[in-house]
Amino acid sequence: MFDGFANVWTPVLLARRVGRRPVALVVAGEALVLFRDAGGRIGALLDRCPHRGARLSLGALTSDGYLACPFHGWEFDPGGANHHVPFNPDAKHEQLSATSVPVRQVGDLLWIYTAPVSLPPAEPVAPDALVGERDRRVYLQRTWACHWTRAMENMLDSPHLPFVHRRTIGRPIARLMKRESRMQLIWEEQPWGGRQRMLLDGGGDLATLDFYRPNMMALDIPVPRKRFRVHALVIPVDRRTTRLIVVGTRDFARLGLLDPFFNLVNGIIAGEDRAVVESSAPPEVPPAREEASVATDRVTLAFRKYYFDVLASSSASRVAG
Repeated sequence: MFDGFANVWTPVLLARRVGRRPVALVVAGEALVLFRDAGGRIGALLDRCPHRGARLSLGALTSDGYLACPFHGWEFDPGGANHHVPFNPDAKHEQLSATSVPVRQVGDLLWIYTAPVSLPPAEPVAPDALVGERDRRVYLQRTWACHWTRAMENMLDSPHLPFVHRRTIGRPIARLMKRESRMQLIWEEQPWGGRQRMLLDGGGDLATLDFYRPNMMALDIPVPRKRFRVHALVIPVDRRTTRLIVVGTRDFARLGLLDPFFNLVNGIIAGEDRAVVESSAPPEVPPAREEASVATDRVTLAFRKYYFDVLASSSASRVAG
């Protein structure tokens, strides 16, 4: 299960999308179903009934808040426990559970742990701008035809800004850079990932970028005396599909009427990246030795080391219950 992306927490979608109807999604090749019970508790199950393999997401919620399989009506709670098997009053429910994965709500987002365990070794870690009340947040979702590692590297790659984004967020760097300019990237390991500071020609910091393992970037956009951040949540779907959630946060211009403008800008920036990232070959990032690299690739090389050391060979056991 979750080959190449196992045993980690990942955001998957906005919590408000999960209501009284089951929601299907795919994460790292695994089909999941999310739903809320009558008390509002959220469950995440493999989208596969343990009986005959039907998709649970095609079912419906009962009046008691259980998810009923569309094939034979077996009922499951958010933890996967079986509560009813029609026509079989003597069924041993404890042996007929669906497979669940841990799920948490952090801020506005739902996160899952990519392994069917009852108790994850740690809890999700999110940037404070995604959870606090200080910031106004806007959300944008896009689907890219690429392996998630190419999209993640793109989000961590500062040297592309004055080229791919020369008309948007890369414009200040494009104006300052000269042919002989030198960019310095300072990478500081953090408990949750790492922090990058970007300097040009020995000047002050142009921007600060944080990497939250395994698949989140937070970029500070310099605005005097304001906090303005763009977050990229890079979610694997399958080996050639990535779901991207862009979260813009700001502690100014908090009127909701302005949200469409900020989302429009985020959409333009994501669109600038898309064609370049989708063109990358091979689709999955290769080991560092197989591509040419230079000093300004320090951060993406750090990501590759993490990916190949921790994630690339990871998988979770497929179990029932």
